[in-house]
Amino acid sequence: MKWFAIVGILAAIAQGEAAAQTAAFNTKAKQIYLVDAETGTVLFARGEDDPVPPASLAKLMTMDVVFEALEKGELTPETTFTVTEHAWRTGGAPSGTATMFAAIKSQIRVAELIQGATVQLANDACIILAEGMAGSEAAFAERMNERARALGMPVATFKNATGLPDPGNRITMRELVTLSRHLREAHPEFYRLYAQPEFEWNKILQRNKNPLIAANAGVDGLATGFAEGFGFSLAASMQRGDRRVYLAMAGLETDKERIEESRRVLDWAMTNFEKRRIFAEGETIGEASVYGGEASRVSLVAGGPVDLLLPVNNPERLMARIVYKWPLTAPVAAGQQVGVVKLWNGDKLLREVPVRTAEAVGPGTLSSRALDALQELLFFWL
Repeated sequence: MKWFAIVGILAAIAQGEAAAQTAAFNTKAKQIYLVDAETGTVLFARGEDDPVPPASLAKLMTMDVVFEALEKGELTPETTFTVTEHAWRTGGAPSGTATMFAAIKSQIRVAELIQGATVQLANDACIILAEGMAGSEAAFAERMNERARALGMPVATFKNATGLPDPGNRITMRELVTLSRHLREAHPEFYRLYAQPEFEWNKILQRNKNPLIAANAGVDGLATGFAEGFGFSLAASMQRGDRRVYLAMAGLETDKERIEESRRVLDWAMTNFEKRRIFAEGETIGEASVYGGEASRVSLVAGGPVDLLLPVNNPERLMARIVYKWPLTAPVAAGQQVGVVKLWNGDKLLREVPVRTAEAVGPGTLSSRALDALQELLFFWL
């Protein structure tokens, strides 16, 4: 029987120089997840794993499926789809929701539908794409769910392509950050559309639905949403200088509060932190026990340099805990990933990175293996 053991605690930074979510800062958002792009440091988190309705933020997953299909050659920007009555009534002019005013039975190119879905968050554009690609909106939603699992989003579930009310629609703030990061990194040419100020189609000028784009504060995507009973939400990414952060937040009471809080949170993230090197490349950060080997312990290192984004002024103490499956069994290869090092500030997990063995450990002698077996037996009896 094996179990996970914590083998080390590191007070790596002197008091007054450590990291984390400061007690002095707060936000009105009920759910929030704020992450530094380069280091992966969690700058602020609350209810980040609470499932909430995605509302229009579901369209981010819709577009990821579309972008993947374009890049795989399943469709092209010149492909045309027909506007069905369902798409027209549910997401078009009669719906009273965000729309690009697609006319029933008309043919629209994928290139225009993408702009409608990213810039205007148009419901009809999303439904037209879904029906055109999968035959029905329900079948397309299954593709969205499959894609969510492939991206490491275990909770996210979609029943339609728009995020229009359905009790089965749900997502977490952590997953929204995962999806936002993926959209920017995997589809940069399409991601830029989220910052497009406006587009004109069929003689109708439509402005970007994201109010943070017009504010010109460094936000270059992604989208906003509203769900009855859950409030106003947002997924955003901001670049300022050489720093980028991802933000997902929900549970805000008004659109005005959403704008004010998101700008305040993003400004705090950009002005109150600085990058620090915690572990150098190749630096030994701990040891792990080895069973049946020529050596009883092996040194552990991070796979590369480990940086954190830390508040410029904070009285907390940073701690690092190495977690691995005890004991390792020889032979152990050099560079083998055997666990993770978790970097904490108090009860807040800031970052988690893999740890690897610094050297190889070959099998021990018959007598040394017998002694290890006896020690393991005695340990579990105790």
